Order: sequence, then structure tokens, then C-alpha cells
Amino acid sequence: MISAGIGSQASQTRASPCAAKLRSSVTGAVAVSYDSVPAARSETRKSGRPESEASVTSEWQYQVRFDAKDSATAESLRRKHRAPAVAPLLDALAKHRATPKCQFDAFAEYVAEAEEQGVESDPLYQWTKATIENPAKKEKYLKSFALYVDDQEVYAKDIADALEADLQPFATSGLITRISKYDTNPANNPQPPQRPHEQG
Repeated sequence: MISAGIGSQASQTRASPCAAKLRSSVTGAVAVSYDSVPAARSETRKSGRPESEASVTSEWQYQVRFDAKDSATAESLRRKHRAPAVAPLLDALAKHRATPKCQFDAFAEYVAEAEEQGVESDPLYQWTKATIENPAKKEKYLKSFALYVDDQEVYAKDIADALEADLQPFATSGLITRISKYDTNPANNPQPPQRPHEQG
């Protein structure tokens, strides 16, 4: 489950290409914020479609995410610092040409660019700014990472499956506490936050 933003970037983004990528990262995390997932488990969001429609899912792309076990681990990953504890994880990701992107950093970059573009009335901007200014949510998203492959935020299912498999030993060891896999199927994705007058 990525966000509807990733499935329909062209209709949602009027800013620069950089803003388009950041908006997609942020809306994807909006989807995550609606979830309540126990730690240390791997999960895959599924569409619930009948098996006869399985071939349709080949059109979707995927993104893998994980949570770091603590602030020190997260900081090493954010700074790409090859501390002994995280070096094996970075090596495993490098095999797939994957890099971790801190969700909080993606939020902060989106907010900064949105302010430069003058889109402060956007409800997604308002949600994101409130999120990074909330101490508890800041702590949460500083430990949350999305994996980009070849600088692409979404990729084919076989790539996502391989990443998920290679992350499992790090979940077992406790270096990371959750692995999640999201797809771009709009049916699986909540809409971005609404403006106050549109909410029920």
C-alpha cells in the first residue's frame, strides 16, 4: 500500500519533479500512519482480489519499508555512516542498488519545498508540517525508512520480494523491528488528508 499519490502523481502534482517525488513519499507515509502494525513482523498489503484476477496485480509496483530498532541505528542509516552495527544491512541493500530514505527527512524536504512553491493551503502540506512538529511523531518517523532502488521509490514485485527476503535476518537479529511492503494499487490506498470543511 503506497498512497494514491504514487498511483496518480500526474493529477496531483503541479510543482517541480523533486516535489513530485517528495509528495509521493509523504502520501505513502500517510498510508502508514493509518496502520497499527505489531513490531518485528513482515507484512504485505494485499488487494483482496479473487485469485482469478491475480494477473492484474502485475501492473502494480511496490515499495519496501522498515523501522530501525533505536535512535542510534536510525541516525547511522540517515547519515549513511557505516557503523559496525549497520554495515551488514547497508551491504545487503547495496546488492539490490537500494538505499534507505528516512521518512522524517522526506517529510521535512517536502514541507520546505512546498513552502517555496507557495502551496501552504494544501491539506497534505498541513498534515505533514503538523507531523514533523509533533515530538512523538517525529521520533516515530525518524526511525522509519523507505527503500529506493536506483533512486526510484517504487519497483517491480520481484525486486521488492528479494529486498524483503534479505531484510528478514536483520529483523530476526533485532536490528530492525518491522518490514512492510506496499503496492501502488489505488484500491489499497487511503486518500490524502482532506481540508477541514471536506471532512465528515
